[in-house]
Amino acid sequence: MELSQDTKNILGLQLPTDPRWVNLAEKSLEEILTDHAYCEQKAALTCSSLIQRYSDREKLIAELSPIVTEEWGHFRLVLAELHKRNLKLGKQRKDIYVNELIKFEARGGSEESRFLDKLLMMALIEARSCERFKRLSEGLDDDYLRNFYRRFMESEAGHYTLFIDLAETYRDKEKVRRRLKEWLDYEMSVIENLEVRGDRIH
Repeated sequence: MELSQDTKNILGLQLPTDPRWVNLAEKSLEEILTDHAYCEQKAALTCSSLIQRYSDREKLIAELSPIVTEEWGHFRLVLAELHKRNLKLGKQRKDIYVNELIKFEARGGSEESRFLDKLLMMALIEARSCERFKRLSEGLDDDYLRNFYRRFMESEAGHYTLFIDLAETYRDKEKVRRRLKEWLDYEMSVIENLEVRGDRIH
């Protein structure tokens, strides 16, 4: 299923993935599936950490609790795909993309500003993952894998909107939109300066 134009607009990413990435990823299937598995695992752990840190925010707990379960389920799906293809889960690699995003998080200031940035950073990671999964769902030669990644694409699009919704629940919507625009511009600069590699999702 194609992402609708509305969904593309909601994602808001300022720079598309280099078209060469899908071809490189297809040649590095064990590595890309390994990295994908760890991305799902880290997403589950991050949501769990947010629940622990902000345990007084009932909506956040209610919304993120099922995401923890879902992301662990995704980890297991990717792991099963590796096993089915007689591939091995390799070692976790340093995620340069996420580490660069972390540099943009608010330092000092109010707890609310730091909280907002955590939600917006998660939203952007989900948006970029969604965009990458869309590329895989359209560009891979393997029919099964195209459908495999289409399902992940649909899930990640929903996660992006969830984190934006949570941000607007706890912070002024206009402030959220202004800060999101700053994040989107920064994310574009990160993507522009990253090497195009086929052995990782981001």
